[in-house]
Amino acid sequence: MIPSHIQLQIVSADRSLVNEQVDEVEIPGSDGFFGVLPGHTPLLAVLGMGELWYRQGQEKHYLSIAFGFAEVQPDRVTILAQIAEKADEIDVSRAEAAKKRAEERLAQATADMDFERARIALLKSLIRLQVSTRARIRS
Repeated sequence: MIPSHIQLQIVSADRSLVNEQVDEVEIPGSDGFFGVLPGHTPLLAVLGMGELWYRQGQEKHYLSIAFGFAEVQPDRVTILAQIAEKADEIDVSRAEAAKKRAEERLAQATADMDFERARIALLKSLIRLQVSTRARIRS
């Protein structure tokens, strides 16, 4: 029998963010985004960086997610993320400052600079800013 909902649990390194019954989840995997509906085939996936959303009825909720793992079962999804923030908890001015710092670092690249670290910092700040707009749209 196919379950009617998914129990979604999202945990970051420092706290539990979500523990809800949901209808649908879209997860940023390391190989691209994937959607989960009740009854999904079990899988274990590596998370990338991106926007995760979940739907309860007609309402969507958004989070910024970076790195970790997703375990999918037919009736449950568990996300263990290194970094996770709800859209309405994102400090936009801090994300803007991080974006500016990362852009400046990349523009002034030196031979000893960790280019990949700077690129990831820029990507994380851009995702946080994108997700933060979801909270402002809903308000």
